[in-house]
Amino acid sequence: MLKKSLPILASGLFALGLFSVPTLAGDAGPLAHRDDLIPKDRARVARVLKSDVDLEKAEPFERMSAGAATSQKHINANAFSHPSQNLSFEEQQDFAVGNGLFRKLWVSSPSSTQASDGLGPLFNARSCQGCHLKDGRGHPPREGEDAVALFLRLSVPPKTEEQRKAVESGAVLSIPEPTYGGQFQTFAVPGLKSEGRLEVDYEEFGVTLGDGTVVSLRKPTYRMTDLGFGPMADDVMTSPRVAPQMIGLGLIQAIHPGDILAMADPEDADGDGISGRISWVPDPATGERTIGRYGWKASTPSVRAQSAGAFAGDIGISTPDVPLNYGDCTKAQTECRVMPTGEQAHLGASEAPDPVMRLVDFYSRNLAVPARRDVDNVEVLAGKAVFHDLGCASCHRPKYVTSRKADIKAHRFQLIWPYTDILLHDMGEGLSDNRPVGSASGAEWRTPPLWGIGLTETVSGQESYLHDGRARTLEEAILWHGGEAEPAKNAYASLEKKDRDVLVRFLKSL
Repeated sequence: MLKKSLPILASGLFALGLFSVPTLAGDAGPLAHRDDLIPKDRARVARVLKSDVDLEKAEPFERMSAGAATSQKHINANAFSHPSQNLSFEEQQDFAVGNGLFRKLWVSSPSSTQASDGLGPLFNARSCQGCHLKDGRGHPPREGEDAVALFLRLSVPPKTEEQRKAVESGAVLSIPEPTYGGQFQTFAVPGLKSEGRLEVDYEEFGVTLGDGTVVSLRKPTYRMTDLGFGPMADDVMTSPRVAPQMIGLGLIQAIHPGDILAMADPEDADGDGISGRISWVPDPATGERTIGRYGWKASTPSVRAQSAGAFAGDIGISTPDVPLNYGDCTKAQTECRVMPTGEQAHLGASEAPDPVMRLVDFYSRNLAVPARRDVDNVEVLAGKAVFHDLGCASCHRPKYVTSRKADIKAHRFQLIWPYTDILLHDMGEGLSDNRPVGSASGAEWRTPPLWGIGLTETVSGQESYLHDGRARTLEEAILWHGGEAEPAKNAYASLEKKDRDVLVRFLKSL
């Protein structure tokens, strides 16, 4: 039964630890950085991950995007809301409770619902689900709508030597705007003004492709109006963000750090025009420098850190990890700092004490990736070949085998297909927000995973792509690529329509 074959990977037998043998010191050979594997298994994994595959047919187990964790449920609007399929019964219970907390509507203090108060006082949404509707992507506000699933990050350049050293050392990733903090918040609890309104205007312009087809792109401009706490700093830097989809997050965390380091090429030593860089960030749990994996700029190292930051910045809820009772309220916002909070000693040391954080973290790390569709379809396979020919796979790396040492058993040693390298890449002036975060420049963005991208409209009700949702179609998203991706974008623009169509068909199958 225990043969040296690919089926072992997809069936999840590796995840059960049937081959768990300590790594021998001094091992060489392929994937030598994988200290979680013995040499024989490294060789097997190297064969599975080889890039010179036959593009005329589907690869073994390509349909199972997340290995044994892949959801095979019926595809509908709830496609992103199912648990990893290889969780135990007890873990499914934790997932269900975490789901309830993720959807929970927080209320202002004081309240008779003492386990649910503490909202704000300033906030962007009342629940996690408010931004990540059905665990999918957010979108910019339509005309007449308030911005909920899109918000602005705020920062200013370092002013003092202390601030400069903090940013240069990586101790902090940015300096908040002195009055409005690190995030512009458009809602407030009763009795308090919000920070203002966020308005978006678009300028449409056409891009002509090689065959004469004209594609209309839209360039957004953001305005903060009705400021509630006086003027903003003249040198404020802003960056729009839409909520990303939630699927597969725990499996991204389970990718071995050595695999990410092995792909980094900051000086483009191989001369291929791609110079992906690691985003080094502080780990809130240890204080040590580690790899950033999450956020549009890869500015957080773990799902829990991302969740705690969202509780504080988006909802204004304190947690054991970020114990800020007033969320993003600054000392300059005195009206905000005197509002009542939801912290109560008999319920725990924060407004969302453990086990709330633990359960939300577990839920967020186990939202399953749906199975691929039409992997054997002739047009999908043709599109996959175009994807590789254009060089898209240089950044959107298709597959990994996760670490045996992943702390959730269901994530261990799974063959997964996220289509990302988790590195920072210069995407050109067109997508630059001109706002550095940590080691990421204004033009640099983390390669977003592509798994599930073909179900965006099914889950979210509309298509919106890129960090600010400006792209209304996958073709628009491709045509916004610049910088390191400029050659691939130009090559796409020169394709015949049938080749452009099959590429999009491939992306829709993910």
